[in-house]
Amino acid sequence: MSEQQISVLVVDDEPVIRAGLVAILDSQSDLTVVGTAGDGEEAVEASARLRPQVLLLDIRMPRRNGLWALAELGRRGLLGPGRSQVLMLTTFDLDEYVDDALGDGAAGFLLKNSSYEELTGAVRAAAAGHSALSPAVTRRIIEGHLSTRSGADDQDLARLSDLTERERGVLRLVGDGLSNAEIADRLVVSLHTVKTHVSRMLAKTGCQSRAQAAVLARNTLA
Repeated sequence: MSEQQISVLVVDDEPVIRAGLVAILDSQSDLTVVGTAGDGEEAVEASARLRPQVLLLDIRMPRRNGLWALAELGRRGLLGPGRSQVLMLTTFDLDEYVDDALGDGAAGFLLKNSSYEELTGAVRAAAAGHSALSPAVTRRIIEGHLSTRSGADDQDLARLSDLTERERGVLRLVGDGLSNAEIADRLVVSLHTVKTHVSRMLAKTGCQSRAQAAVLARNTLA
């Protein structure tokens, strides 16, 4: 595998869907499917063995579902920057699952009927760690979810206590769905500087993904 390639693990209990996702991803020169799994337990075992950059993880599966697998990946230290990023797969908008998934570090959501471009673009975005909110479905689900929340709690606010003013500003822009390049343009700084600020912000707030940071921003800085 070349350094430019992105390794992907595809997890879905339906063989036809798995095969279709694999075919799409493997047709891209920069994407390589390193394995597949049919339920949450298999997903965790395969992730520990293969260490993929991105998991496409179905929410609804037999035995152990995608939410269980996502939480278990976090418990085993296999999730987050420099490890694996997870895109949750669903057949429709499952708002009741969003809080748990984002809280456990999911990088975004994809509908199974997403376009070819949305699928491959989301995988690249998640692997890069700088625009996991770019798929329209992720933003729509998060916005809908946040509209039902009552606001920040003390625990959320405490997570911001160590941030510098610039890091708070970066967190706010992440909450607005901006990519690193867009943040750099907005703040008139280099892309490298933005990446440094984002990395420090994620570490200080304990967020495992930009999607999780975006929810924190919208709950505390809106």
